[in-house]
Amino acid sequence: MTDSQDSKALSKARYTRFADGYVTSETHARGSDLDRLLAIVQPQSHWRALDIATGGGHTALKFAPHVAHVIASDLTPRMLESAKRFIIKERGVDNVSFEQADAENLPFEADRFDLATCRIAPHHFPDAQRFVGECARVLKPAGILMLQDHLLPRDPEAARFVDAFERLRDPSHNRAFDEGEWRRMFAQAGFKVEHSEHYLKRHDFVPWAKRQGNDEATIKRLIRMLRDAPPSARDWMDPQDWGGAKATFLNRHILLRGRLG
Repeated sequence: MTDSQDSKALSKARYTRFADGYVTSETHARGSDLDRLLAIVQPQSHWRALDIATGGGHTALKFAPHVAHVIASDLTPRMLESAKRFIIKERGVDNVSFEQADAENLPFEADRFDLATCRIAPHHFPDAQRFVGECARVLKPAGILMLQDHLLPRDPEAARFVDAFERLRDPSHNRAFDEGEWRRMFAQAGFKVEHSEHYLKRHDFVPWAKRQGNDEATIKRLIRMLRDAPPSARDWMDPQDWGGAKATFLNRHILLRGRLG
């Protein structure tokens, strides 16, 4: 098995185990970033959309009332089952369908979609450039890719620390990127960046750690790790009440809208 296959197998195993927790997660389900994505994209009622690595289905659900149809796709069948229960059975949405799909090898024909979305997932992908290229392939000319993911600082030491902190909590975390790296990947795939912004999420530390099944020993390691972090990393993550019951930290995201052509 290749490193890429190993990474995807690990991601599938972990998100099979924790699928339901991501459906009910307040951070994923009700984040105001969903409103920002909708405002940035300005979807049209005739569009056909693809939500990649849909997770709990929250992005697909947000866009569904504003487009003709959404395909919610994910690598993990259990994640799709949980998302389907959330969207169809609990919300009664009738213009979302579900398909298993590898973000780096999308099982869709070229020039099919007006919009592709991917929210808080590419840091799991072994080859983010290939993912962006696959989005370009399945989008129609002038199609839009709306991406949101973890953002790394430009400072190399801080970037290495933030990635390592995320990976300790979730070993299926592969790599996040800074804004310059994302812009280069978009350009290489033929996208013109039309909008870029940074979005700050303050996480309650303990629920964030436990959502990935971290035991008390791992939680203590995470606390020590950030307590001893380089100053540049602490500035980036801004821990508050660190080590206490109400500990929080900042998770910085990038929101990028790119258009083909």
